[in-house]
Amino acid sequence: MYGYMGKILWVDLSRNELRDEVLDEKLCRQFIGGYGIGASILFSRQKGGVDPLGPDNTFGILAGPFTGTPALSGTRFTVVGKSPLTGGWGDANSGGYFGAYMKFAGYDAVFFAGISAKPVYLFINNGKPELRDAAHLWGKDTYQTEDILKSELGKNVEVACIGPSGENLSRISAVMSRGRTAARSGLGAVMGSKKLKAVAVKGNMKVPLADEKRTSELREKYLGELGGHIAWLKPIGTPFLTTINAKDGRSPVKNFGGIGVIDFPDPEPIGADAVIERRSKRFACYLCPIGCGGYMKAGTGDYKYEAGTRRPEYETIAMFGTNCLNNNVESIIKAGDICDRYGIDTISAGATIAFSIECFENGLITKKDTDGIEMTWGNHKAIVAMTEKLAKREGFGAVLADGVKVAAEKIGKGADKYAMHIQGQEIPAHDPKHSFHYVTGYRLDPTPARHFTGSEMSMAPAHPQGLLPQFDHKSFSGRGEAHKIGSNFNHSLVCTGMCLFVYLAFPTVDPIAEFMTAVTGWDVTNDELLRTGERISNLRQAFNIREGLNPLQFTIPDRVIGKPPKKEGPLAGITVDEDTLDREYLAAMDWDLKTAKPSKKKLLELGLEDVAKELWP
Repeated sequence: MYGYMGKILWVDLSRNELRDEVLDEKLCRQFIGGYGIGASILFSRQKGGVDPLGPDNTFGILAGPFTGTPALSGTRFTVVGKSPLTGGWGDANSGGYFGAYMKFAGYDAVFFAGISAKPVYLFINNGKPELRDAAHLWGKDTYQTEDILKSELGKNVEVACIGPSGENLSRISAVMSRGRTAARSGLGAVMGSKKLKAVAVKGNMKVPLADEKRTSELREKYLGELGGHIAWLKPIGTPFLTTINAKDGRSPVKNFGGIGVIDFPDPEPIGADAVIERRSKRFACYLCPIGCGGYMKAGTGDYKYEAGTRRPEYETIAMFGTNCLNNNVESIIKAGDICDRYGIDTISAGATIAFSIECFENGLITKKDTDGIEMTWGNHKAIVAMTEKLAKREGFGAVLADGVKVAAEKIGKGADKYAMHIQGQEIPAHDPKHSFHYVTGYRLDPTPARHFTGSEMSMAPAHPQGLLPQFDHKSFSGRGEAHKIGSNFNHSLVCTGMCLFVYLAFPTVDPIAEFMTAVTGWDVTNDELLRTGERISNLRQAFNIREGLNPLQFTIPDRVIGKPPKKEGPLAGITVDEDTLDREYLAAMDWDLKTAKPSKKKLLELGLEDVAKELWP
């Protein structure tokens, strides 16, 4: 089998047992890799209703067929499991080097069940897996953990690990790897619950390719055709979005309650120039032609952070910046560094800090509650201090450590009014009043409140081929079928292991199928990719239906969709028609209009007979 190493490792942490399983080629053809294969395995082998932080929740790390190959930007890996944050399907995606080296070490995926009696880490050395004691790593931050393991195992080891926040079961904790983050769904807490500190991989095996010559030719061809946002992303990275989004209404302001041009009129102090002048160098993920990452010079002002601290991405800047009315860029770099070291999702952390500020400003909490910290808008010293407490689960930070939903429940007094989340997951830095398609993904994708779920707007390379039906970008109606196509294609794309930033720079969608054919030897078409993505989408949705979740019961906060509409600014007068967006997408997917349950007919059409039997006994 080409594009895959052909093996899955199963680790029973309760019994300290490891076993190999042959990766089935039919499974790969049906679900590609990443969360596609992850969803198939968890749905078929894990019962519904398990405790996300208990021994029966399976935690998985999976690569895709492009990962570790010359296919453009084959850098990504995915972590999966039942989310302790949402109570449903959980996945998070990351770049870096770990995914490629997991394959070089001989495995396409590793799954963990049970709970270890003591802290452990998994080391895979050229096909030989071993559980090792992690007592000396427990309590260490993510940078320290990686440094220690590299010193013990060799510099050519790649590491995915959790920090103290994951150990302390923070429901917004992440899985970290070499300056990159599998951030969302709270799956760092699942690793922590299993006493699994890290996975270290080392190897020099080669990923087999069906046609090496053709793969190289495609790489060279499409390297010369990358365009669009690459002109900004390559030299600057995602911070190029900061001032643009702050001015046109895409960025959240004042916990989604403010107006950018009025409440935050000058974003330049936290814009790209301010970030880049403090950057020491760029970095790239494995074989990536863009290199959109960056490291910072040492902090010399009010905030001390080491040289080599990761440069914050747009999401971090917006959530700790505009969303908190904070225009101090060094405090944002520091807050991001705290999150990286402790292993926290910066989107959720920034949202939680903004929530606490609004609670403070409205008298629901006082300095007596917040350990003497005055949580006011724009108070950057308070923002950094409380971020550290949140990361450590210390003092009032313990109230905030599980995100806004849990914090609002603990505070009471109507605090839920200020909790900007959907089914427990904090809303990212993209206001759907500006871009309507986010509402559909935020509510109806099985991982709610996520901005990279795919939509009619993420299919720009498809337009030259006419793959999308025409729709009015300013209308709420007529987008359902287009959103279905964009979302389904996105699922296949992500599961290959390719980075979305490269895909969005292609002139057409054709490179994905062409690379799939060259790498795997299968005759893959765009139609097959759409069909496969639809299969993956339905399976993830089935997982949530089995958990008793109905996304139509997930509430999107009124202020996020413009109820009531803003009277000023770029989003004035806009109220998102969520009912029309929901109804048309559900109809396009053939999911029930009241329960969002996939129809039996649809599941059978997609070859999901076992899923159909479970949902439609």
